[in-house]
Amino acid sequence: MVAQGVAQRSFHILTVCTGNICRSPLAEQLLRSGAAAWPQVTVSSAGTGALVDQPMPQQAARLSHEYGGDPSAHRARQLLAAQVAEADLVIAMSREHRREIVALLPRASRYTFTLRELARLLHDVAEQDLQDVAQLPAADTSARLSALVAVAASRRGLVQPPERPEDDDVIDPYRQSDEVYRASADQLVPAVRAVLTRFALTSEIGAAHDEPGEGAHVTN
Repeated sequence: MVAQGVAQRSFHILTVCTGNICRSPLAEQLLRSGAAAWPQVTVSSAGTGALVDQPMPQQAARLSHEYGGDPSAHRARQLLAAQVAEADLVIAMSREHRREIVALLPRASRYTFTLRELARLLHDVAEQDLQDVAQLPAADTSARLSALVAVAASRRGLVQPPERPEDDDVIDPYRQSDEVYRASADQLVPAVRAVLTRFALTSEIGAAHDEPGEGAHVTN
């Protein structure tokens, strides 16, 4: 338990794409579903060139339902520097989005990644890499996940980059065929699952016997 009198701060994730109707809301909804066991975690999304107030296209909404998300309330919104400043982790869908995010708020470079980059950086993180995290209060999910973000940032330049730089991006399916929407999800969904797996490890290390947050997942 967190000591009495210590407020539990939220950990906010912001996902970003261009129009905020396909990739970033899908990632938002699957992260929210998978992180439901951790009440401190909140998730929202925005677009660098948002189609403001538009819902998800039918193809993207179907994929969200298929993988356990809820697209019903989504309406696109424009990315603002204030949203980036309020986030603890910003997850871009492409390298170009990451550049635009950092241009809005340069200090966000420390906690902004593309989705597939983040999954790659965290892939080999194991318990021995999280010993400092194990010393944090078991119920302080925000502190633990913030520490995980710092670990990911520290691994830049150490973890082997992809052979093709574009492999850190999620392809844009907007106005494309159902097959392209599926191909985009085939890149996005495994990366979300990989990130959630490391969230679970981080929340449980040193406290798996008595802490919530076990078994986070994206439903098939």
